[in-house]
This record gives sequence, C-alpha cells and structure tokens, in this order.
Amino acid sequence: MKKSPKRAPRTRKQKVWRVGRWLLALGLVGALLVGAAFVVLYQTIDIPDPNKDFETQTTFVYFDDGKTELGRFATQNRVSIDLEQMPQSLKDAVVAAENETFWTDSGIDPKGIVRAAFNNAQGNARQGASTITQQYVKILYLSQERSYQRKIKEAILSLKVQRQQSKSRILEGYLNTIYFGRGAYGVEAAAQAFFQRPAKNLDLRQSAVLASVLNNPSRFDPANGKDSREALTGRYEYTLNQMAELDMITEDEAAKAKKRLPDFPQERAESTYGDQKGHMLTMVRKELDRLGFTPQEIEGGGLRVTTTFTPKAMAAAKEAVLEERPEGFKDKELHVGVASVEPGTGAVRGFYGGQDYLQSQINWAVSGGQAGSTLKAFALAAAIKDGFSLNDTFDGNSPFVLPDGTEVTNQGDDSFGSAINMIFATQKSANSAFVDMTTSMDGGPEKVVKMMNAMGIPPTEAGRNDPGFPNTSPGLEPVATVALGSATVSPINMANGYATIANEGVYAEPFIIEKVVDDSGETRYSHAEQGPEPKRVLDADIAADVSYALQQNVTGGSGTAALALGRPAAGKTGTATNGRDEVSSAWFAGYTPQMATAVMYVRGKGNEQLMGWLPEYFGGSYPARTWTHAMEVLMDGLPVEDFPDPVYVDGDAPSDGHAPYVPPSTPTGEPEPQPQQPQPSAGIESETPEPSQEPTPSQEPTPTAEPSPSCDILGCGEPSSPPPSSPPPSQAPSGSASPAAGPSREAAPRGRG
Repeated sequence: MKKSPKRAPRTRKQKVWRVGRWLLALGLVGALLVGAAFVVLYQTIDIPDPNKDFETQTTFVYFDDGKTELGRFATQNRVSIDLEQMPQSLKDAVVAAENETFWTDSGIDPKGIVRAAFNNAQGNARQGASTITQQYVKILYLSQERSYQRKIKEAILSLKVQRQQSKSRILEGYLNTIYFGRGAYGVEAAAQAFFQRPAKNLDLRQSAVLASVLNNPSRFDPANGKDSREALTGRYEYTLNQMAELDMITEDEAAKAKKRLPDFPQERAESTYGDQKGHMLTMVRKELDRLGFTPQEIEGGGLRVTTTFTPKAMAAAKEAVLEERPEGFKDKELHVGVASVEPGTGAVRGFYGGQDYLQSQINWAVSGGQAGSTLKAFALAAAIKDGFSLNDTFDGNSPFVLPDGTEVTNQGDDSFGSAINMIFATQKSANSAFVDMTTSMDGGPEKVVKMMNAMGIPPTEAGRNDPGFPNTSPGLEPVATVALGSATVSPINMANGYATIANEGVYAEPFIIEKVVDDSGETRYSHAEQGPEPKRVLDADIAADVSYALQQNVTGGSGTAALALGRPAAGKTGTATNGRDEVSSAWFAGYTPQMATAVMYVRGKGNEQLMGWLPEYFGGSYPARTWTHAMEVLMDGLPVEDFPDPVYVDGDAPSDGHAPYVPPSTPTGEPEPQPQQPQPSAGIESETPEPSQEPTPSQEPTPTAEPSPSCDILGCGEPSSPPPSSPPPSQAPSGSASPAAGPSREAAPRGRG
C-alpha cells in the first residue's frame, strides 16, 4: 500500500484566514438572521396610540377680561405651538446640542448605538445614542423602561415615523412634548417657567439655556443651587460651541453669548390652588362639567375659559372680611361668606369663600347657612303681588298665635302694636307681622316659596342643570314661618335674589363662565349667545315698593351701618337660631342699582352659637360693616344712581282686616286719640345693641314654635324651633327716617275693613 503524503503544517496566516472565513460565514448568517428578524419586527410592530398624557394641553382660566390668568387645569403643563412660532435660535440650539445630524439622518444613529453599546459593556457611565426622532418616539409612544427590547422597538418605530412624517413635523412634536423641568412640558410652558415670556420672544442666550436644560432638567436647573448653575454653564457653553461649529451662529456671537448666562426672573411662589383661587377653580370646574365639557377636555383639552370674576370684586370681598371681622377671629373657626352679583346680568363678580383652599375646601359663599330675616324681602314681594300694599297693616304684637296654637314671637318678645304697616314691620323685622302677612294669603307659604324660587333662591330639591351656586336651598319649605329664614341659603344665591329687586323685578340666572374657546380657536360656549335670557318675575312697580321698604331698613332700621356707603342703598339684616336655640348665623344682604352683595357670618360647621362668642352677633354689626366696606371698593369710580320712587301698588287684598290704620273720628274740641301703631318719632330701633352694652337674657332671640329643620353644611337634622330673625332692639340712631311718612304722593284709598 502506498502511504499518503503528510500535509504540511498550516502557517499562521492560513490559520487566521481559516478562522476568518468561518467568522465571516457566521457573520453573514447572523446578519441574514438579524436582517430577517428586523424585517419581521418591522412588519409586525405597528405605531401604537400616543401616550395620552403627552397629547394633553393645559386649560387656562381667566378673569373677566379674558387676559389676566386666574389659574389652570392640567394633566401636564403644556401649550403646543407651531414650529413657525418657535425662534430659529431655539430650533438650532436643540439640534446642535441633542442631534447634530438630525436633518440628514434616517431617524437612528448606528454609529452612536455601537459606541454606546461598547461604552456600557465596559462598565462606564451609561450612555444613550438616541436621536431626536428616537427621543420623540420614546416620549410619545413608549415608556421610560431601560432595556434592549425597548431600544430595539424604539429604533424600529423611529424608522417608521421617519418615513411617515417630515423632519419639521418631528421636531415640532418633540419640542412640544419634551420635559424641561419646573413642571413644564414643551417649549412654550418652559419659556414661561424659566423666563416668564412666550417662546417666540426667546433670544439666543435663553434658547441655548433651554436646549441645555432639557438634557437633564434636574441637574441643569439654576434654581437648584450653585452646583446646578455651574453644571448648566458647562452645558450652555457646549451648546453654543456646537452651534458655532455647525455654522448656525458665528464665532463672535457664540463668544459674546458665553460671557454670561441670561437673567432668570424670580420664580413665582404662589400656589395654583392657594387662598381663594382653589375655591374659584373648583367652581369653574363644576360649572364646565354642568355645561357638558368632559374631564379630559377640562384637564388636558387646551381650553381658554373666561370667567365673570373680576380682580377688583375678588379683592374687595377679601379686604372687607380681613378689615371688618373682629380681631383675633380667624377663618378656621369664624367663617365669612361674601358674594357680589351684578344686577341685570347675573354675573358673579366676586366672592370670599373663607379659609385658604389648601386648608379647607369648604367655600362658604356657596355652602351658606340659615338665612334669617334676609328672606323677608321675598315674602314682601309675594304679598304685594297677591294684593297687599306697603300701607296695609298686620299684627306686630308678640306673641302671634297661629290657628294651631303655635306662638310666633318677635325679637326680645317686643310688641309693636296690632296694626303696623309693612314698611315699619320691615324696619323692625317684626316676625309676627310677616307671619300674619304670610298666613293672610290663600296658600301664602307656597306663594312665598314660589316667589323666592322665581327671584333666585333655589328650591329644596333641584335637577342637575338647574341654576344656582348651589342649586338647592335645604329646608326651604312652605310653612307659615318660611320668611323667618330657617332654610339654608348661599351668599351667592342671596345676592342674586336681591339683584332681581335691584334690576326692577327682572331675574338673571347667576353664572360664572362667560366664554370657552378650544385649542383650535373655536368658541365652544358663549354665555352671551347660549345663556338664558333674563326674564321678568316681578312687576317693576312691586320691585320699587320692596326696594323702598329695604331702603328704610338702611336709613332708619337695623341696617344703618350701610349708610356709611354714602349713596342710595337698600338691604336687610338677618340672624337665625339652630335647633338648640343658639344664634347660628348673622347676615346682611343689600344692593345699589349697580351691584348686589350678601355677607354671612357663621361658626364651626356652620350651625354653632355666635352669641357670647362674637363680640356682636347681629346682622347690623359685622355683616353690615363688611358689606359696606366691600361695596365702597366696588362702587369706587361709579356714578351715584337712585332707586325708582315707590308706587304703593294697591291690589285686591286677599283678606280683610289689613287696611291702613285710620284713627277714629272725635267730637269737635275733644283731643284726638293717638293711633295704636307705634310712631317713628319714638325712634327706629336698631338690630345691633350699643357697643358698650352686653347682651342680656331678655335680649336673646326667642324661638317660635313652628317646626323647622336644623341645617348646617353637613345637612339637616331633626325639626326644631326657628328663631325670630330680628335681634334685640337698641337705641335708634339720630336722624332716623320715618316709616309712616310715606312718599310725597298719597296712596289710593282702600275701602276695606
């Protein structure tokens, strides 16, 4: 047998070539497999729906001028703008700092990916190699998870997005979604957060800062201290150098800009929901919901909401409370609700809801309390509409006994005579006369409640879209003592009811939203076009008579503190007691022809004792002075307007025995007997005791026996006796007007017994 020759040993070169061929084959196979896998993934991975949070835009809420910001609603603080609205310096700075090949690459950077992979494999600081397109894809479609699977998906989606969208569209989307720190998403919000100006007004320095900050918002925010400012300076210089190297700016421009960072305005420390703003925004949110806007639209729809609130009216309400409430009594226990409503429009111009929203979310201008004698104005309107007149007389003695034996007493159990007219009864806040008047009408309690509802006091129960803030008045029931005010009414609704009188009997639905415009500029709601029209609910002559009686309450009754306003005003005081026979609220509601305002003082949960706790607890004291202070601010600069003269409407009275008092005739030469009705020459007594006097037991509010609910902010409890709404009398101020004097013209004779 012939032996085969031995092979010569392979040289080193041959061995290397052999290994190389195998590696090349494996590489080709691997590349084919990777390519095939990539094709499969490219075909199977679809562009997902965008992350919803990154498609939202901030909703802005404005005061009545549509320009002064009141607050905002936002999932993320973001305002999207077109690429054309962004300065060129900003677009260039971002591209230079983040992705210099952006305009030419395919959406991914293979060299950068390889470089980052080797760096990370060696255990160095973790690097990314994301292009602007990849960052945009990650933000808009993916999560912040750090994994190779996510990076592969990111790369595939980037290629797909690159094919479907232009570079300009990608850059615009990126600059509207990227986070810059300080709660700002997108360049518009960032420009406001860092420099308090719109993005279109950014200069080169400011643009370079924002392009630097977005790389690491926490590390590069100069507000975070010296180290962060130094880190920002380094990144800022890098950005400017890159811009110069790419011929986006000149070397001289870069050198000049690098001399210093731009100025950073002091950050606004105010809270979005601090103080009264939280109460305002809560009301706006609820009203937007009532108008049919979805939570998604409210939180992230980029709406522009113009409210009826004015800075002047809001400031007036707050200033009045802080200046007039007793010293040492703070919002935590003493709750003051103030509201101002514009007659004729129903626009709620301002309010004070009490405690800072961040400390308590109860808005006392909406929650309200027992209304007391402020409701007597509506009962008077109902009675005149039913046929009675201001000159008709009713029983002013105390107690007044109802047919079922229930006794109704006046404040301090004072008696004013068996035949007092309604002007005098309004001045004295005589409970007995108002109950006599209510029960003297057929279905009187129902008519009084109906009148209250028509003029702006909501019913006990209401539908979701019924008007009012709130749209219910717990405890407003058709009982004989309804005018005495055991029902819970909010200051906003009370002010709106009085605004109906000020507007000569024309009711306007209260509202707080004037207009809503969406992010496309389309008007979604306009109160002027879609809001309800004002409607007449009371004859102008009747409104004039009611207004006249309420003016007398200011000029010579329990509301004389309002005389300090220095212009014609009408109003009514009120106090109420809870089920424990404790004084639970004190009110003053009144108006000029231009504005109606209501003020309420309550304590604790809204139904706790004021007497013995407050230095003065009557409506004519702190509430009336608070009202006057607020109205002084609101009326400043407005012309003085007068009310219409009283008409003394005289209809067909629903019952006999209430005609004006006529003294009996006497023989010639004999002295004429004095009328039984108390005369104003004796002085009109005030609801408020002299400051030097301490309330005595005889001055305590005396309850009536008419059952009524005990209501507070948490609801109504078991029936209890309501109070007379008029507090103990005191010395009348000098110069009190005479309620019996009447107008300059006589009322027509009645001819009734």
